[in-house]
Amino acid sequence: MLVLPAIDLLDNEAVRLLQGDYSKKTVYSSEPEKMIKVFEEQGATLIHIVDLNAAKTGKSENGKAIRKIKDNCSVELELGGGIRSLENMKFYDGLGVSRFILGTVAVEDPSVVEQGLNTYGPNRIVIGVDAKDGYVRTKGWETNSGIKYTDFLKTMFGMGIRHVIFTDISKDGMMAGPNTTVYLELLAEFPGLQLVASGGVSSIEDLVNLYDASKGKLFGAITGKAIYEGKLDLKESIRILSKKRNEN
Repeated sequence: MLVLPAIDLLDNEAVRLLQGDYSKKTVYSSEPEKMIKVFEEQGATLIHIVDLNAAKTGKSENGKAIRKIKDNCSVELELGGGIRSLENMKFYDGLGVSRFILGTVAVEDPSVVEQGLNTYGPNRIVIGVDAKDGYVRTKGWETNSGIKYTDFLKTMFGMGIRHVIFTDISKDGMMAGPNTTVYLELLAEFPGLQLVASGGVSSIEDLVNLYDASKGKLFGAITGKAIYEGKLDLKESIRILSKKRNEN
């Protein structure tokens, strides 16, 4: 199980939103590329990046930051937020992004998911499922799609999607622990799913509990705020999970 440090970009700064509320942001750095370099030095192999401007409006304002990040690190990057066309994917592919996270467009125009799968294959296309009260949220979490996340995932799985990031919005940024139950249910319902947990991971104990509960079947877990606020030691968490993998 990988530990994926998260960088949320808004106006070329690294920020965190409280439960997706754009009016409740905390700015962590005006130089996100330096944060990524630290994550790399601590052992991270895959970094999770969200373009919050594009997630809300469909238009990126963070091209400068993304270029600097890629120029200053050698780890793999996955990027989401406002990727709503094959052209968007090609643009980020040109910047060296490894994995493209499709959220809103997967709900509104599944044909783009199909195009992405045909062009880049199932290991580079990731579906971001942002859920609250059982339903998928879109457009930067602000719109209720009216679609149950279980129904949505059945459709995506049937199309050939195998990589999914599932975010429980009610847990995000609250430092209250992840919704372990929902991840176990999804792993049981969709054999072979490469699932990443997102929302609420606030300590090494949370990561270990996710690993143990899923018997190592989770692909990874995303954490951001806990790292920034000194509640989770990234280097130590990677070491502990690596040790558990080797023991098994």
